[in-house]
Amino acid sequence: MARKQSHNTGTHRLGFRERVITVFDLGIEGGAIVSLQGRRYANLYVSNGRVGAVTPERADAREVFDASGLLVMPGMVDSHVHFMDPADPTREDFPTGSSAAAAAGVTTIVEHTHGSPVRTTDDLEEKRHYLRDRSHVDFGLAAHAWPDHIDHVEGLWKAGITFMKVFTCTTHGVPGFNNSDLRKLFGQTSRIGIPCLVHCEDETITAAEEQTLRAEGMTGGGVIPLWRNRDAEVVAVASATLLATRHRARMVVAHVSHPAALQVVEFARSLGSQIYAETCPQYLSLFEAEVLDHEAFRKFTPPARARSQADLDEMWSAVHRRAITHISTDHAPSTAEHKQGGDIWDAPFGLPGIDTTLAVLLNAAHEGRLGYEDVVRIYSETPARIYGLFPRKGALHPGSDADVILVDPTAEWTVGDGDILSRAGWSPLSGKRLLGRAVRTYLRGELIAADRTPMTQPGVGQFLPGPGASDKPDA
Repeated sequence: MARKQSHNTGTHRLGFRERVITVFDLGIEGGAIVSLQGRRYANLYVSNGRVGAVTPERADAREVFDASGLLVMPGMVDSHVHFMDPADPTREDFPTGSSAAAAAGVTTIVEHTHGSPVRTTDDLEEKRHYLRDRSHVDFGLAAHAWPDHIDHVEGLWKAGITFMKVFTCTTHGVPGFNNSDLRKLFGQTSRIGIPCLVHCEDETITAAEEQTLRAEGMTGGGVIPLWRNRDAEVVAVASATLLATRHRARMVVAHVSHPAALQVVEFARSLGSQIYAETCPQYLSLFEAEVLDHEAFRKFTPPARARSQADLDEMWSAVHRRAITHISTDHAPSTAEHKQGGDIWDAPFGLPGIDTTLAVLLNAAHEGRLGYEDVVRIYSETPARIYGLFPRKGALHPGSDADVILVDPTAEWTVGDGDILSRAGWSPLSGKRLLGRAVRTYLRGELIAADRTPMTQPGVGQFLPGPGASDKPDA
């Protein structure tokens, strides 16, 4: 419960001595602060948008919120989202997607849009200008690697991108990189230090399967796991990680979908490479066979791979033992109308995920698959570290941005389409019972969502220049 206090920062004269009393802007008191080091009961105080103190002692604050019974976590950092803005805002836009993020406990995103890709510094500047008053949360922007634009990479890094997104197969209209082009790209990014988020599916395999399946007249949901098959992912992961290893490039394998692909990543690491592995909640929650019944509503790529609960358990185990380094949503929503607009070949790829990902992880902590400390590690601190946003983001250290979420670990709820604030208006998790959710979200000390309701207008969110930017602010 919040209460106002009327103290002001100032001095009090005591004889010849002066005592300076600091009065913070906000105090979040009595909660259990969660970090990688564990949980401790302490009070968190905010000054000028930054964490001013984390202490067991009480301090003066103009506004105090009693967080007793709640977990106090750094805001989540979702490093892989697609808000389709300005490309196709009927599927998602920044005001809607970022308000869903805020309500779900995500305070920082890194976005890239396939329909309107950032390929040059002019593209980046145009997008920054367009988004200047459209976000409820802080955001970085990624650029798309294009085979004939490799010479633009260094300029984009200096202009403030967070990473390069790379496809190894032509998808969403973005051309795939063959091994020769990927070798050239990694030579550039390694020299400069840019991380690459690589979507790994081998184009020779997917193209051949598509030709066969179309010739056979297949148009049902069973197309998806045959077309975007396991071998395509494993072969592309093997090629890309080998090239990254040889060139000492910083590579993130996007949305690892099954343990066989992860085994290839772990082999590359054994050679001394700097390879990170991202996965998404769909690979921890959904089964391959669901596409047969739900068809386009389970069309995403790589598709769900799990054929049994044991397969999901193995993926959760990989998250817990840190073989998978971090979680993102790969939030790429479409409305029901979009999904039903044609046969399986015509329907857009992608799922909504920003509304439910933190809750899925909190539920996993309740079930004992993870600790709450792991939730902070995989969905806040680690992505912030990988992409150069830490310690400004991803932590509640003095001096960090006061991006704070309050979590009720006992909140029991069943996901319904009505819970989805994203433009999609539906969730693949509808009907699933979860325990735990964010109940308050602060961005740089400002309350931006409470009880799943956005509290601010778009524009409070700021652009975050990447670590290579010449205008990067001090952390």
